[in-house]
Amino acid sequence: MRSLISILIALVIGYGIYRLYLTRVQPAGEGTAPTQAITITGVENDLLAIAQAERMYLTQHGSYASLEELIASGALATAKPGRDGYTYTVETTSNSFTVTARYSGPASPRFPTVVIDQTMQFRRTD
Repeated sequence: MRSLISILIALVIGYGIYRLYLTRVQPAGEGTAPTQAITITGVENDLLAIAQAERMYLTQHGSYASLEELIASGALATAKPGRDGYTYTVETTSNSFTVTARYSGPASPRFPTVVIDQTMQFRRTD
């Protein structure tokens, strides 16, 4: 009987730890959930790869290129047009570029638009 009670107490403590720490990682209404943070980090990595491909294309061709041109030239290895509801666009001028990731998935105010340009600095807008 004691071993049964000990097991029950251990289960209750284990469940309490699970509820307290694992299901409440982010307080409601504050910041981003862990899965959203992972998605945004992936998007930023994709944008950084596109921006680095733009720099490489500039050194080889003397101008910036569209996303399609980067892929066709081999400057950009991955041909992903987006990730997890985000779509990527590239706008170029003779001396600058802007890569934008816009969320177009199910409505959610927590997914920001992420932008990187020739300065290699990220900007987020909500």
